[in-house]
Amino acid sequence: MTAFDDREKAFEAKYRLDQEQEFKAKIRRDKLLGLWAAERMGISGDAAKTYALSVVNVEFDATDHDAGHKIARDFIASGVAVDEPAIRHQMAVLLEVAREQIVAEMGKS
Repeated sequence: MTAFDDREKAFEAKYRLDQEQEFKAKIRRDKLLGLWAAERMGISGDAAKTYALSVVNVEFDATDHDAGHKIARDFIASGVAVDEPAIRHQMAVLLEVAREQIVAEMGKS
């Protein structure tokens, strides 16, 4: 095995780790987003956790892969006055929070 092969394997391993971290961060973001939305709709306790899980599951749904659209529809149905750009902004903020949490958790293990 050459130094080039070692370097290639290291890059591949780093890429896999980065992709795994980003996937985890997006799932975490969707959970945080679901909890944020639940609070605005007056949902709390176990119902808020269940709602957050439904937001996470949207990413795996074949018909609608976007948590932002789900929340926008749910806000309209609940009479919550938050527009889609505000939801998108919150998604961006929470993605950064989720990334920081994932990195912090990795540092602890």
